[in-house]
Amino acid sequence: MKTNYLKGVLAGALAMVALSTGSRAATYDLTVDYVTIDTGESKTKGIGYNGASPGPTLRFKEGEEVVINVTNNLKESTSIHWHGLILPYQMDGVPGISFPGIEPGETFTYRIPVKQSGTYWFHSHSGFQEPDGAYGSIIIEPEKREPFKFDREYVVVLKDKHPHSGDRILRNLKMMPDYYNRKQRTIGDFFDDVSKNGLGATLSERGDWGEMRMMRTDIEDVQGFVGLINGMSPEQNWTGLFTPEERVRLRFINASAMTYFDIRIPGLEMTVVQADGNNVQPVKVDEFRIAVAETYDVIVQPKDDKAYPILAESMGRSGYAFATLAPREGMRAEMPELRTDSPLLTMADMGMAHGDMGHGDMAGMDHGAAPADSGSQDAMPGMDHSNMPGMDHSNMAGMDHSNMAGMDHSAMGMADKADPFYAAGSGLIPAAANGGKFLSYGDLKAQKPLYAERPATREIELRLTGNMERYSWSINGVKYEDADPIRLKYGERVRFKFVNETMMTHPMHLHGLWSILDTGQGKWNPVKHTISINPGTTVYSETEVDEPGEWAFHCHLSYHMATGMFRKVIVEGGPAITQLENGN
Repeated sequence: MKTNYLKGVLAGALAMVALSTGSRAATYDLTVDYVTIDTGESKTKGIGYNGASPGPTLRFKEGEEVVINVTNNLKESTSIHWHGLILPYQMDGVPGISFPGIEPGETFTYRIPVKQSGTYWFHSHSGFQEPDGAYGSIIIEPEKREPFKFDREYVVVLKDKHPHSGDRILRNLKMMPDYYNRKQRTIGDFFDDVSKNGLGATLSERGDWGEMRMMRTDIEDVQGFVGLINGMSPEQNWTGLFTPEERVRLRFINASAMTYFDIRIPGLEMTVVQADGNNVQPVKVDEFRIAVAETYDVIVQPKDDKAYPILAESMGRSGYAFATLAPREGMRAEMPELRTDSPLLTMADMGMAHGDMGHGDMAGMDHGAAPADSGSQDAMPGMDHSNMPGMDHSNMAGMDHSNMAGMDHSAMGMADKADPFYAAGSGLIPAAANGGKFLSYGDLKAQKPLYAERPATREIELRLTGNMERYSWSINGVKYEDADPIRLKYGERVRFKFVNETMMTHPMHLHGLWSILDTGQGKWNPVKHTISINPGTTVYSETEVDEPGEWAFHCHLSYHMATGMFRKVIVEGGPAITQLENGN
């Protein structure tokens, strides 16, 4: 094992020599420390960098080599993962995959050849240190001029700070999965449903959800947090200054443990210019949803001499973050009206809206995953037919589901859907508060293709599985500790098929390799590092396998990753590996 690790370090060193541009190396020093996080409502112990949470904003330049010395002042092992950066895998910062971790009192030196530009972030990949405050931001300046203009910029880092530690939150979720659900339906809601839909339909609907051991309010696992922007609560009011008529670039980063945010700046139109660090063709929006771990860069141009609010409401409407754009210090924008109607999941979100099948609406009926030698309904992973009320299973005994493997359910009904990345009839489909334009993945087009368009060499299906009842999450029904690695070959192009069989939304993050999100736009498909997969949907992405080594691939919701929705990816071959194997 030690020999393999030393080989890996040598491979990484060879890769860095090969990739070095000869530019000077910029050096940074980071310490990992215990800190106190003060939200104005509470003070909690956490973990930060250089004595603070969030940590500093690191500024790199495309083409240089960055040296980062990280000293661990904790009483426990730590690590730093450079989220979205393309780098030698030994520098990726994932204990047990990329390197052993950084022990107490030790200093580890990261050496990163910077091959990209844009907005990124860094965080611990050890335990629940990231939810407990170990995160910071990265700005990489491009070698060439940006394809858009701006006069000033701000990093806007979102965080869902909870008074409970990460360890305590997971213990509570394991003990009682709805422990943090403050939006549960009441007897009043029952009578409202009866008045709208009738007693029979209401009882049937409640029974359906009960038999599936789920609730329509299972949208956010963890509520009761304080939304932070750049480490400051709504009460503390982080403020970014501007001069009227200036073009202000806002670099949004969602560093939350579990929370999706819907972002708007009432009175200002936002022009989206980057997604996950990559330039996109500008699109004007009134609001956008940012998944956990995603980044979006937008440009706004305040014309009036007044304060504007930045409001980020959680997807489940259980909390929010707030900040101000202002022409002068000491100003606070007026709080916009919050949306109080919480979204509710529907049967479509469970892949059960068979009368109106859309982009993967049959995710829960993944017939193609059934063993080819079995025609019995018991052999269909991901679907318990006995728990599907209203279906007469008696006539299904002779039905060979395995013969449906060639049927692409995800393509059904896309033409008549407003947004193919949500199940038709989903309760999660967003809408702008002012009735205007809400950003969709389908709006994202690459400014300049990163890769030449070519067909994928093969497809790998990843079914996102698990449930709230047992609070256990997995891929293809297998948790990380029981799973074999995903093996890729250097130089191939792989198509990933994500099938979400759960009622939760999962932001899937592949380390070290770009994910080309299939939005049906060919060479203009956007390139991302994190892709959000909504309930009841099937989503495709492609990856050019151009970085050798071992990588992590996981849901970026902290407690989903921790309970099993995680895989190791091994890229076999490649220049550095070949050099090592040849003894060069």
